[in-house]
Amino acid sequence: MRLNELQASRGKDGVTTIDAMRQELAALAPESLEILDESGQHAGHAGARDGGGHYQLLIVSGAFSGQSLQARHRMVYAALGSLMHKQIHALAIKAYTPDEI
Repeated sequence: MRLNELQASRGKDGVTTIDAMRQELAALAPESLEILDESGQHAGHAGARDGGGHYQLLIVSGAFSGQSLQARHRMVYAALGSLMHKQIHALAIKAYTPDEI
């Protein structure tokens, strides 16, 4: 586990936002998944003050085959569901198929 994952905020149930993201993104059956918490770089920002974090996501999944970039992002947003409205304020997404790596 990376240091940034250890520093990730914990929700009321004790689960970090990164852990919750991993759980939700499992629906896309990722072959590879990396999440970087950049929230500390945005201290004082309106979204950070409200509790939402800033994250970078790199995900590789066969589910993205034949999908446009926009469709892949919509799939990620759909998988993350309500996390996008509360725990996640900003998300930079890099979504690839296994063949693209």
